[in-house]
Amino acid sequence: MEIFDIENWNRKQHYNHFSKLKDPYFGVTITVDVTKAYHFSKEKKISFFGRYLHDCMKAINDIDELKLRINNSVVEKHEVINASATIMRQDNTFGFSFINFDENLDVFLNNLENEKQRINSTTDLFPPVNGLDCIHCSALPWLSFSGHKEPVSGEIDSVPKLAFSKIVFNNDKNEMNVAINVNHALVDGYHVSLFAEKFQYYLNK
Repeated sequence: MEIFDIENWNRKQHYNHFSKLKDPYFGVTITVDVTKAYHFSKEKKISFFGRYLHDCMKAINDIDELKLRINNSVVEKHEVINASATIMRQDNTFGFSFINFDENLDVFLNNLENEKQRINSTTDLFPPVNGLDCIHCSALPWLSFSGHKEPVSGEIDSVPKLAFSKIVFNNDKNEMNVAINVNHALVDGYHVSLFAEKFQYYLNK
């Protein structure tokens, strides 16, 4: 993690403007084609959620603006961003996870499985390891949504928040909607579009 140089940032005025707003978050919902990733998961008998979450995290880690966080009025740039996903238990409650990111899919899936086991063995909401070097994300595989709103804490928050919808079969493709909410002090629509392109690129591999 390094302290980000706001003074020499070409977005300095944007940061100063949006960071003063009561709610500086903006969100969009994008549609991605998950056909190849879905079939890959079925063929390899691995978690489809784990596969597309890994692709998502690779895209997140490719974009510097999505690695910035505000901490005590200081902007930090993290080297690696991890995944804090909601994991459901058998009683339909959930716990927050902290899944360490790794470029290797097998390692990442193992990290995900360890968090699933931890959450299913406790009633704790929060993980023992937590931090700003993550995204917050949830899977909603029961419905296909075209819009999504995240809870707002009222505190300064800069962690991107994502939600993944149910898969819909459309014109020989498996499609999934993805809602992403980001702090406009750090991220613009252009950077979200880069994320969408990167995410689709990795899903297609």
